[in-house]
Amino acid sequence: MNDIIAYFSTIPSSHRSLILIGGITIFWLIENAFPLFQMQYKKWHHAGINIFFTVTTIIVNFILAFILIKTAAWTTENHFGILQWLPKMPLWLNAIIGLLLLDLIGAYLAHLVQHKVKFLWRFHLIHHTDTWIDTTTANRHHPGESVIRFVFTTLGVLIVGSPMWMVFLYQSLSVITSQFNHANISLPNKLDVFISYFIVSPNMHKVHHHYMLPYTDSNYGNIFSVWDRLFSTFTTLPKDQIIYGVDTHPEPEEHNKLRNLLQIPFQKSRSAKNS
Repeated sequence: MNDIIAYFSTIPSSHRSLILIGGITIFWLIENAFPLFQMQYKKWHHAGINIFFTVTTIIVNFILAFILIKTAAWTTENHFGILQWLPKMPLWLNAIIGLLLLDLIGAYLAHLVQHKVKFLWRFHLIHHTDTWIDTTTANRHHPGESVIRFVFTTLGVLIVGSPMWMVFLYQSLSVITSQFNHANISLPNKLDVFISYFIVSPNMHKVHHHYMLPYTDSNYGNIFSVWDRLFSTFTTLPKDQIIYGVDTHPEPEEHNKLRNLLQIPFQKSRSAKNS
């Protein structure tokens, strides 16, 4: 455990980039070999759009990183936050509790709020417009949403009172898990169900990308699936019934053109169908 703390306390930016790029590469190869859906689309064009949003996400987080670092340092120096108020316990248990709480506040809650607040949904909508979900979709976030997510992450760090090494560990796990559950990979149903009792599995998350309500407003989990089950937002749908995208933006010129995707948050909002 001490080795993990030491590594993530000083993890180089190059290593964090390697985790991101390595994950995309590995899952890209796997989904080509064992695809869930045989999708007919321009894979490189699609990847180009999503990688653009990946780069903007990296830039936003890099520019604002000092706020996150200062927040984590302040919580530990001033003994503020849930982890700081808990009684002394084994380090591994403290880390598990911290990761769970960061996932609850900084990811699950943030995701749910983005679906419920119309202004925030305008930005998150870009993620849902993708009609060809694969591993590159994991970081398909409008720059505005990247800022919104950063605010929730910082709030999570403040409330949880997590040190920076734990934040880096959580973000690394989040990157890999998100690439995994967005990947267009086919797992045996029993294996996928088993995995979904612990972490968000591919089939579980694909339901969230079904194009119509109420499925879009379900399965908000990021890493751990416990929150959807605990707060009754867990839903299932046979994978052969899943249709990707969102019913408010069904046309290719709306969901497959970079310029329009950047403009969507500032366009007139559209009402989703409820079934």
